Amino acid sequence: MSRHHFDLDGRIALVAGGSRGIGEAIARILAEYGAHVIVASRKIDGCRAVADSIVAAGGKASPHACHLGDLAQIEAIFRHVDEQHGRIDILINNGVANPYYGHVLDTPVSAFEKTLEVNLRGYFYMSVEAAKRMRTTGGGAIVNVASANGITPGDKQAVYSITKAGILNMTRAFANECGEFNIRVNALIPGVTKTKFAQALHDDETFLAPARARTPLGRSAEPSEMAGAVLYLVSDAASYTTGSFVTVDGGYLA
Repeated sequence: MSRHHFDLDGRIALVAGGSRGIGEAIARILAEYGAHVIVASRKIDGCRAVADSIVAAGGKASPHACHLGDLAQIEAIFRHVDEQHGRIDILINNGVANPYYGHVLDTPVSAFEKTLEVNLRGYFYMSVEAAKRMRTTGGGAIVNVASANGITPGDKQAVYSITKAGILNMTRAFANECGEFNIRVNALIPGVTKTKFAQALHDDETFLAPARARTPLGRSAEPSEMAGAVLYLVSDAASYTTGSFVTVDGGYLA
């Protein structure tokens, strides 16, 4: 298989949660392989910094603020896509609400609602809006970033884990119903990864030590170690891959 199977030249990619961590690493590799990347997250400054860096390195990128918990902002970013690009070929759902970290019985209603709004409702409507457009242009690829917690719930991370399990089932629901339009929908299952989002967990040795001990590779991942799997899933190399979960967890779930 040659590099051209991974060539994304001319494709428009929207990366939600693309201003840092796993999303930033994904945005960078998609641009490296030729896509125009729309870097989206809640705060425009972070989006702009990543997009400017990609452009400075010779790639194509633009920033756009979008909070996945706000349906009006989801509608707005797709209006932007229509007006500026006229199509979307790749959607990466990676935005996530800061998780409630505490006992399940103490979970505030506000934390429950916020997590579902972003992690499930946000992913769902981003996928709906993208897939409607992909249907009219011959297809596309959607990747939902889930978590190993979607398979095995994390201790004191109940609501987050529940939504990540929902994302996996959502992935297969969209794959089943959108395959007829040549829209492929897959999920990435990362293990423990060194991101600002997961900093609280990395600062908690009572969490990190058991996770490290359970991981055959014996360490946390760097965000860049997630990007290659996503490149595969959105590229022509994965033209017959849909409804699948690609696990990149250092062996944690094994």
